[in-house]
Amino acid sequence: MTQRRFQRIDAVLRRRQRDLTILAEDVYKPHNLSAMLRSADAVGIGTVHAISPTGGLPTFSATSASAEKWVTLRVHARLGSALTLVREQGMQVLAAHFSPSARDYRDVDYVRPTCVLLGNERAGVSPEAAAAADAHVIIPMLGMVPSLNVSVATAVILFEAQRQRRAAGSYERSTWSDAERNEQAVRWLYPRLAAHYDARGWPLPQLDETGALPANVAVPPPGLEATVTGGDGETSALDSPVQEPPSQLG
Repeated sequence: MTQRRFQRIDAVLRRRQRDLTILAEDVYKPHNLSAMLRSADAVGIGTVHAISPTGGLPTFSATSASAEKWVTLRVHARLGSALTLVREQGMQVLAAHFSPSARDYRDVDYVRPTCVLLGNERAGVSPEAAAAADAHVIIPMLGMVPSLNVSVATAVILFEAQRQRRAAGSYERSTWSDAERNEQAVRWLYPRLAAHYDARGWPLPQLDETGALPANVAVPPPGLEATVTGGDGETSALDSPVQEPPSQLG
């Protein structure tokens, strides 16, 4: 781990937009979902929601450029539970959907807490989702093809949200506390150590201003036990080895 890498991660976390997200309704092609995650990361979204009645959703790393490592994907079995969660966070729900009441995507306020709802590749937004949304938005199409691919539409809408939020200074005001940024930085910089602590219910260590771990905490090589040095100078092994190597920020 280098100080430069830590500074990059800290800068990314300070720009994360807690009150902006997307909800993918049954998007079933891995390359589309992966591209959506990549766009989300690019505009500062830390958590993306997806609805999949069957459970897990695969992503395609060649399309996402590893964005799935930096964006949390929360999978919901039902539309209702996903909408309840984002609305509990005070978000308006804007569905990308053709309807008589639909507005140009550039004419809505994304500085407000916002969840953008996008439908699947075949049918688009479901009638249930369209009815539950607070408003509908469309991307005007001037050619013969009436719509964009769902991942492309996601990028178009999200970068309008980014434009508005940059103008409003949203990226200059961190919505994450110091403790939250520290925890996420530990998870990204020292994932093997974080998993070890999580398994035991221990709070994650506090990094210093360079991103270094406390002097009494060491990340072991793969297959060896993590060690903690006590106040008396004695070194003791933690009670279980950690198997995975640390990842690097790419």
